[in-house]
Amino acid sequence: MTIIVTGGAGFIGSNFIFHMMEAHPDYRIICLDKLTYAGNLSTLAPVLDKENFRFVKADICDREAVYTLFEEEKPDIVVNFAAESHVDRSIEDPGVFLQTNVLGTGVMMDACRKYGITRYHQVSTDEVYGDLPLDRPDLFFTEETPIHTSSPYSASKAAADLLVLAYHRTFGLPVTISRCSNNYGPYHFPEKLIPLMIANCLAEKPLPVYGEGLNVRDWLYVTDHCRAIDLIIHNGRVGEVYNIGGHNEMRNIDIVRLICQQLGKSEDLITYVTDRKGHDMRYAIDPAKIHAELGWLPETKFADGLKKTIQWYLDNRDWWEPIISGEYRDYYKKMYENR
Repeated sequence: MTIIVTGGAGFIGSNFIFHMMEAHPDYRIICLDKLTYAGNLSTLAPVLDKENFRFVKADICDREAVYTLFEEEKPDIVVNFAAESHVDRSIEDPGVFLQTNVLGTGVMMDACRKYGITRYHQVSTDEVYGDLPLDRPDLFFTEETPIHTSSPYSASKAAADLLVLAYHRTFGLPVTISRCSNNYGPYHFPEKLIPLMIANCLAEKPLPVYGEGLNVRDWLYVTDHCRAIDLIIHNGRVGEVYNIGGHNEMRNIDIVRLICQQLGKSEDLITYVTDRKGHDMRYAIDPAKIHAELGWLPETKFADGLKKTIQWYLDNRDWWEPIISGEYRDYYKKMYENR
């Protein structure tokens, strides 16, 4: 079995590659990644020299490069993680998100049609559903929840999902889609909430929290997510959407306080900044479908996963400290300095 993993030098994609290399050592894994600001080749250092692994630097929007790769490797399965994914960046520059998340997805599916695959899997997000009210803890996103996007990022992911389903209906392309809740764990780029707070805590820098920090997210440890995708691409029903959630709902402010507590830092570091435009209040996924059909349930409780994540960042400063410089530092100042 040969699998192309796009965006495999990013956070979830790299963890998926590690999972697949361990779970299916006889598979050939091809990583296609443009290495944008969030793609880090050093993340893949543990597998770069493996005989059954290949890294290719290319853009999923580059049709010629993608077609050449398909001709060379003749993949059986394609798993598309490649995406611009940070909501704040989508507010600053929506066009980049439309290019990669929508047009790039189209190029990948055209290649799958032209060269043939047994499964194309689109990695999506619960953000396509919009948000849920804080005062209705009984409500959850299901696969039947209408799409109701709030940001250019979530709109671009929803557009890609609809395109994938259209390729299935129109062309018979064998597709599946997964929509996951917020992931956390090793190799998470330091602009996202949990690694940002860990890094700032360790440096005793201010911890910028949007609004009052009351926004609720459903957190999923990244390895649990990778197991779910593995199950879907092998056993999921073609043409179906599967929600992958952790049943680990937490308010942002409570997560920041937990990180301060576990690192022995004062909560005085917490600073409240102007809320994000169109900020969704609550995400919560019902994973009943993937549990009933594929037997998947998350194995990692949030408290345990957060401890493992913090320890990973303490043990791997050589991975994340070089990232917090250059372009990222300029972006950080732009987003938070005058809030």
